[in-house]
Amino acid sequence: MSQPKYLTGDKAGIEEFLDKFDVFLFDCDGVLWSGDAIFPGTVETLEMLRSKGKRLVFVTNNSTKSRADYRKKFLGYGIPCETEEVFCSSYSAAVYLSRIVKLPAPKNKVYVLGESGIESELAAEGVPYIGGTDPALRRDMTPEDFKTIADGSALDPDVGCVLIGLDFHINYLKMALAFAYLRRGALFLATNTDSTLPQANSFFPGAGSVGAGVVKAHGKDPLSLGKPSQAMMDAVEGKFQFDRSRACMIGDRLNTDIQFGIEGRLGGTLMVLTGVSTKEEILGEGKATVPAAYVDTLSDLLG
Repeated sequence: MSQPKYLTGDKAGIEEFLDKFDVFLFDCDGVLWSGDAIFPGTVETLEMLRSKGKRLVFVTNNSTKSRADYRKKFLGYGIPCETEEVFCSSYSAAVYLSRIVKLPAPKNKVYVLGESGIESELAAEGVPYIGGTDPALRRDMTPEDFKTIADGSALDPDVGCVLIGLDFHINYLKMALAFAYLRRGALFLATNTDSTLPQANSFFPGAGSVGAGVVKAHGKDPLSLGKPSQAMMDAVEGKFQFDRSRACMIGDRLNTDIQFGIEGRLGGTLMVLTGVSTKEEILGEGKATVPAAYVDTLSDLLG
């Protein structure tokens, strides 16, 4: 496998690379910003690409925010963005449930391990749900809980799916309920299975880590609707209608962003070194997944 091309400082190489594509799919955390801190030059880089007539689509695995929430974040940074330009994993999961799975009533309710972003997107697609940010579940497990979960009296008989995402208030009670629904045959989905979350220029447990206890107890992995799942790529292509050969995925993580672009047969992939994966990882011997090119920071594309 050929080594990825290093574009930082190579103005001619950058121009040649950008000219190959009409559409750029962007990861957000670790590429545009880290937590609430936007990387220098992000606004100018996106403006440059738009000025060249490039179409921008923001594809993020972070399920804690809805598309509308993300638009507010973009606008807060001074980045023009329409809700329809955002494709987050919570939206991907909601679309999958409402338009593909179509759980039959009455067992069409979803039990959520996650934050308000998932709830907002499920509600927008008309998918009923329980769990999520329900304050009644933010407490310790009691002896009575063990009894009522075991006999089924604490369970909603209409739950037909368990959907796990990043939950900042995960606890034993929520996990026990999720496991109980899965034991009853509920469909098992995940917004994404990222092991880490880039925040504040550091790393924290991601959705995959938060849901690991349920996965271990159940003994089966959920179907992930985030990167690198090609179910997500198909949904993105179906929504935005673009030529994959003229599209490029820009990300910071080899096993999600770059793998997503490669398996999706996009025309190119570009990795930035401001997030999860390191230069040493992408240049290591025997790597099965490597980007076509890489830069130190996104703003290096300004030349």
